Amino acid sequence: MALARTESPELAVVDLCMPGGSGLELVRDLAELDPATNVVVLTGYGSIATALEAVRLGAAHYLSKPADVDDLLAAFARAKTDRTADPLPIAHTVPTLARTEWEHIQRVLADCGGNVTRAARLLGIHRRSLQRKLARTP
Repeated sequence: MALARTESPELAVVDLCMPGGSGLELVRDLAELDPATNVVVLTGYGSIATALEAVRLGAAHYLSKPADVDDLLAAFARAKTDRTADPLPIAHTVPTLARTEWEHIQRVLADCGGNVTRAARLLGIHRRSLQRKLARTP
């Protein structure tokens, strides 16, 4: 935000999980600082609720990881050409149930510092079942 205050950016890519605060707070602050800034939110833990919240706070677009440079450029192009268009193309933002489950497991596992036994206990499943789920990538 300090850099954005000195040189208001035209484009910004914001991740939801950032050190020191939420990416949603940064989206809000950037929109308040300069409403003309096009913000694309990029996250590995995508959900419709956070996508809607990001857009409500001022994001021009929302992308779930993995996203490449072409996805980012396309998101900025759509935001630039038509700010009134639907910023959430359904096919690109709705993850499969398996993907959502896997991302939730990864988040809990990261919160547990990689401790599978503790993560399994928090998730309410057997440790071996969690290990089998971790072996499969959606």
